[in-house]
Amino acid sequence: MDLRKVYLDHAATTPVRSEVAEMVSRFMLEEFGNASSVHNWGRRAREAVERARGQVASLIGARSEEIVFTSGGTESDNLAIKGVALANRERGRHIITSRIEHHAVLHACEFLEEEGWKVTYLPVDGDGLVDPDDVRRAITPETVLVTIMMANNEVGTIEPVAEIGRICAEHDVYFHTDAVQVVGNLPVDVEEIRVDLMTISGHKMYAPKGVGALYIRKGTRIASVLHGGAHERGLRAGTENVPGIVGMGLACELAQRELPERVPRLRSLRDRLIDGILATIPDVRLNGHRERRLPNNVNVSFRHIEGEALLLDLDLEGIGASSGSACTSGSLDPSHVLLAMGLPYEWAHGSVRMTLGKDTTDEDIDYVLEVLPRVVRRLRDMSPLTPIRKEYPRNVH
Repeated sequence: MDLRKVYLDHAATTPVRSEVAEMVSRFMLEEFGNASSVHNWGRRAREAVERARGQVASLIGARSEEIVFTSGGTESDNLAIKGVALANRERGRHIITSRIEHHAVLHACEFLEEEGWKVTYLPVDGDGLVDPDDVRRAITPETVLVTIMMANNEVGTIEPVAEIGRICAEHDVYFHTDAVQVVGNLPVDVEEIRVDLMTISGHKMYAPKGVGALYIRKGTRIASVLHGGAHERGLRAGTENVPGIVGMGLACELAQRELPERVPRLRSLRDRLIDGILATIPDVRLNGHRERRLPNNVNVSFRHIEGEALLLDLDLEGIGASSGSACTSGSLDPSHVLLAMGLPYEWAHGSVRMTLGKDTTDEDIDYVLEVLPRVVRRLRDMSPLTPIRKEYPRNVH
């Protein structure tokens, strides 16, 4: 019998939807024009790019002219942070962020520190939440930008970005949020959040890799960090990735249509997986806020187990999961997010992230709840760190 395959790493990347793949293929093989060319092929490509710009804007409640296409989340984060810093140096040289941001944000801020900027790294509580009052207290006359992610990519905690947005607006400070894990998974409205810049990634929402977008509120002072042609209103030089852009546009349109049904279904599956793990495996803890979390995110830590060993054993059972951010999966260090939340090293090292997708089924969850307790027990029986042998409940479901 073939081994069942259950992919639970949608926070790392998603499969390209068949409808999106067909659109991408069409713009690679047939509608292949350069969107900057004036002939018929180029004009058709330009029309497709602008249509996609409108589809992305519609998903987040923005205007088409406020969307700039990029190569993905990392470039969008860098353009937002470095671009605002460059364009507003005369106002001040202070940025506020948090200790649990994606490394695209943290490393961009560290780069600016090397250039003479001051960066405040705010703490989080045990659930991974930033306190908006900490943001308020950290703002100084020198502050030009606050960058706090909308939801954490590892533990799924949804941050109080609307409150932070109001605080930034009151102090006339730009607010950027990395919404890579949210857009396409939850409804988003940039006006409700009062955000000035928002990062979006295509491959987290069933579009191809290598394409993303940055929402830039009209009137935001921002400079380009890539120099060359006048593409994307002079903010992102380089020939547009037309196949990727049209694919992302279609993925946004489909997400907008399907979210009302998808979100409650994923929440139900997520909660059944969380409850099943906590009920059947001892010495386990849920990481991240129990209610304020992404509808598809389950992050748990198992005591006396090495997370990488658990991932390898799950893979042998046909289950794909992650130890945290895919961008740091090659590192042996424990998650900076979990350590910032106050987890001891022994718990942080035993963490696993399972992220569901639009095609995840009840049968997939049943299979994980059948396999996971058995794998955890086997690893603990082999581990010299396990003080005593635990009795596992027999009622797995």
